[in-house]
Formats: sequence, C-alpha cells, structure tokens
Amino acid sequence: MSYPDFITAFPSLDVPFPDDVVQTAVIRSEAGLVAFFTFLKDMDLPPHAHGAQWGTVVEGEIELTMNGQTRVCRAGDSYSIPAGVEHGAKITAGTRVIDVFAEADRYPIKAS
Repeated sequence: MSYPDFITAFPSLDVPFPDDVVQTAVIRSEAGLVAFFTFLKDMDLPPHAHGAQWGTVVEGEIELTMNGQTRVCRAGDSYSIPAGVEHGAKITAGTRVIDVFAEADRYPIKAS
C-alpha cells in the first residue's frame, strides 16, 4: 500500500539518490523534519552521521547497522539514532519508512 495522495503531494526532498531509487515527501518545521521515504530499488546507504533521527518501518525491510551492531527492522519496528552516531543500512526495494530528523535542514526541499 502506498502513502495517501495528500502525503505524496507534500514537497520532495533533494536527496543524493536518484528518483528511480527513492521517492520522498516531507513536512518541515523550525523544530525538525518528517520525511516519508519509498524505496523503489534495493539500496545500500553508506555509513554516515548527523543529528538525532527516529524512524519507523511502514512496509518492507531495513538492515540497520549502528555502533557495529546490525539489526533487521520490518513493518512496525522503530529505531532511534542518537546525534553523531555513525550508521548505515541496506534497504530492500518496496520499503517505506517515516523518518523524523531533529535537524530541520537535514535535506533541502526540491525546487518545484
């Protein structure tokens, strides 16, 4: 099941991944950023770090590696990544997640 039309109508993010790999929709405030991700192809997300992040898997599967430990997150699972902690992931095609970032400017919004 895809996100409802009113969510997919939100602005997109300017992420460093091709549109045929990941689709985005976003809500931003001064306090943070809420991103709705849909992964259309398998994707390896290289290790990186940034401000605090919390997410939940809506559909699909993420193999999340953080602090040298890997766990598999499936629909209904949540994860919390503290600020500055290096993490990476292998994301299966068809996965949908909602990520909340403490940094309102984590990703820029795409120009329309």
